[in-house]
Parts: sequence; C-alpha cells; structure tokens
Amino acid sequence: MTDYTSLKELVAIDSPSGFTEKACQYIFDYLKQLGYQPTLTNKGMVKCALGKKPDIAIAAHTDTLGAVVASITKEAQLRISKVGGPSLNSYEGSYCRLYTLKGQCYTGTLLLDNPSTHTNREENTKRRTVFNMHVRLDEDVDNREDVRKLGIRPGDFICFEPNYQELPSGYIKSKFMDNKAGCFVLFEIARRVKEMGKEFPVELIFSNYEEVGHGGSAGISDTVKELLVIDMGVVGDDREGKETHCSICAKDASGPYDYNFRKKLVELAESNNIPYALDIYPYYGSDGSAALRAGHDLRVGLIGPGVSASHGVERTHKKGIEATIDLCLAYMRA
Repeated sequence: MTDYTSLKELVAIDSPSGFTEKACQYIFDYLKQLGYQPTLTNKGMVKCALGKKPDIAIAAHTDTLGAVVASITKEAQLRISKVGGPSLNSYEGSYCRLYTLKGQCYTGTLLLDNPSTHTNREENTKRRTVFNMHVRLDEDVDNREDVRKLGIRPGDFICFEPNYQELPSGYIKSKFMDNKAGCFVLFEIARRVKEMGKEFPVELIFSNYEEVGHGGSAGISDTVKELLVIDMGVVGDDREGKETHCSICAKDASGPYDYNFRKKLVELAESNNIPYALDIYPYYGSDGSAALRAGHDLRVGLIGPGVSASHGVERTHKKGIEATIDLCLAYMRA
C-alpha cells in the first residue's frame, strides 16, 4: 500500500510562486534520501536524473496559488494581490500565514470588507474582488502605523492554510492538489525505480513558477526530446475527467499537445488497463505550454489525476494518483 506521508508533508509547506525555497529543499532532500543526486537550477527548481543522458523529462510544479500584501489600509486591513488565480469565493474565510522579509510570521483570515451580516445587508450578494476583500490580522492593531511596526510591508507573501485531509474512502481533500499531487507522482516514480534497481533515461523536473506562467520555460536538459507534464486533470461540466482516473489532455488554451504522444499514452492506458479520461481544457495552461512558448523543440504530453473544484476547495482520489503513476511507468518502460 502506498504511503502518502510525503504528500501530506509537502502540502504543509507554504509555497506560492516566488516563495518555494523550503518546498524545493524538501523535494531535494527527499530525492537525496532515496539515493539520487538532485540539482537546483539557477531559478531554484529541482531536477533529478534517473539514468544517463535523459531523453525524456517528466515534470510537475511545486508552486501553488497564494497572494502578497498589496497595501495596508488606514483601518489596519491588508489588501492583497493574487499570486496565480485562486478563487476568491472559495478562499473567503481561509486562515493564512504572512511572512515578512525579516522572517516574522503572522496569521490572519481572508474576509470580505465589513463581513458581519449584522452590519452589512449586501454581505451575501457582493461580488468578491481584491478591492473589497482583505486579510484580518490576528494582532492588536488599529491603524496603518501599527501594522508597519510589525514589519509588514507590500510584497510580503500570504500563504493559505491547505486543510489537508486523507479520508478512508480514498479521497484526499486539500488546497493545492494542483499540483502537489503531481509532485507526489514524481516522488513515487523515483522511489519505485530505485526499488527496481534499474536506470531509465529520464529526468524528473519540479518547476517552481508554473502558476504564473514560466515554470517550464527553462532548465530542461538539452538531451530531452519528450516532455511529459504531470498536472491536475480538470473535473467539471462537459469534461470526461474523474477524480479516480488519470486524465490525458488533448488540448488546452495554448493549443493541442503532440498528437502521436497523446496516441501513445492512450494506447498504453488501454493495454495496461489503467483508468483514464481524454479531455480538453479550455481555460488551462501548463509547464508544457511554457516550454513550447520558450522555443524548446519538444514533443509534449499532459496527464494528471482528476482534481475537483480546481483553484478552490480541491479534492482528488488515490485511485487517480495511482493511475497517473502507472501510466508514467508504462510510458517509461515503453
């Protein structure tokens, strides 16, 4: 039975885009303990070769959604600027941690302005935006100067509590299954390959700027010809994806992925009895999109475990994660 401890531990490390150093260090140390020799790129992402002269890269991103302080109001509230695209409706009421440049950590809650139903008749109907929401600090502050005395300034990172739960039914519900579930897929590939005692011409890539669009733009080895991206599979209206399946993406907002690569993945899923869904994602981009925009001459495919309520109160299932691991290993063997 697969042990999901490393997923839980990775999820617990705050890592919005631009604030991923601790999460990347966890990944680096995890791979080192397995007996590999991971490296860090100049931009801070982790790479790990499973054999010599890799011609295949399998990538997942460790960065998540989040926010930074945009300004401090005269009432001592913190306006935010989003990092990536968190759903404000879903994130409202979330507990969060704020990190200053000097290393202090404060806690707070993301709220609508004037959030009490006893003082705001429009509380239920107001559209949530960054202009009418704020972080309420758990500190005794009354004005802008009180907040500044704490060392809080614009640009300080705001990291939302993931609320990870692993359930007996096999579901895992938590913020940031996009894409720490994908990172766990790479963990398991590395662990299982080490147990096999084999080498594969594969490099694992843990990018750290995917949510803001340039995670896969650099750092891929020159020997690589095919890039298999592991990211969340969309579950929603008019989509085939399920949380218990591995999703194979034919096309997203950046255009279609490599046809022959997709065909190979579908054939491998069917011949190995791996539960999968074939889909397009109209409002989606990936590290593969970034790599192609950057001019890399690669054949790119995209798969991942189905994730419900993406960029909100996310949930996936161990069956979908296992199906994704199985398809990756089948691809590597092929």
